[in-house]
Amino acid sequence: MTNPVSEHIARQAIQWLIELQTDADEEQRRNWQRWREADPEHERAWQRIESVNQRLRGLSPQATRIALASRSPQGRRQVLKLLGLIAIAAPTGWLGYRQARPWLADYRTALGEHRNITLIDGSELSLNTDSAVDVTFEAGLRLLRLVRGEIQLQVAARDQPFLIDTTQGRLLTKQAHFNLRQYPDHCQLSVLAGTVQVRCAAHPERQASITAGQQMRFAAHQLGAPQPFEASLTAWRRGMLVAVNMRLADFLDELGRYHRGWLECDPRVADLRLSGTYPLANSQAIIKLLESTLPVAISWRTRYWVKILPKQA
Repeated sequence: MTNPVSEHIARQAIQWLIELQTDADEEQRRNWQRWREADPEHERAWQRIESVNQRLRGLSPQATRIALASRSPQGRRQVLKLLGLIAIAAPTGWLGYRQARPWLADYRTALGEHRNITLIDGSELSLNTDSAVDVTFEAGLRLLRLVRGEIQLQVAARDQPFLIDTTQGRLLTKQAHFNLRQYPDHCQLSVLAGTVQVRCAAHPERQASITAGQQMRFAAHQLGAPQPFEASLTAWRRGMLVAVNMRLADFLDELGRYHRGWLECDPRVADLRLSGTYPLANSQAIIKLLESTLPVAISWRTRYWVKILPKQA
């Protein structure tokens, strides 16, 4: 069986498909071709999406764009439910249910977007960039499912517990304020106030209680050790990216969560270190600033395709 394309690259391929369906000019087509040639995985992703392109042609690109940006779950579903079904039916499972689900979620954010929501029980929910959740309130049940990304939740006090499900495990609390981020193979929980109980998805008997001022990584099969809370992990709520002696490659990975486009780091500068506080509202300004703080040069192939190189002597 053919290995699936990563979700990150798959989403880039979908974006290119939409761009090309909206009267792309010659420069956009050249950029698309460069993207395909830049990495064998890009070309493989494009070949995969071409295999379902005939079905996707039935969608209006304009309607798709509107649906992707819509804040209304009902409005998104009108177009994206069809797109999700097409994705599920794609050969070899590419763009399967897990990739389609964020587009169909009750609440979601686009790349670079933050969103604050007051839930019907009074709890305050914040979504970071490129995140998605489903929410269920029924008699005796308060449940949030983190489909993708990162949230901060301030749970309103009620008799019934508030449950938070992730692919890695379940959280339970009656009243707490915490930050939760879903990574490909684990979750990171940071508790600002109250207490949150964590249970592993594959081993529910493995559980721990994390209190205010603590954070912990957990995965489906294991719990990490509680650590002191790092305030930098929640800086996104203030629109900031905080780096403390961070590798340049890791910094660009974090910045890439908010940047529209592709950030590439030359291996020769990947281990350079930087520290600072960076406003996320202008990712391009942050990229330009790197030239004045590190021995690097910025290659702007397009405004959406940037490569960080060693500075020439």
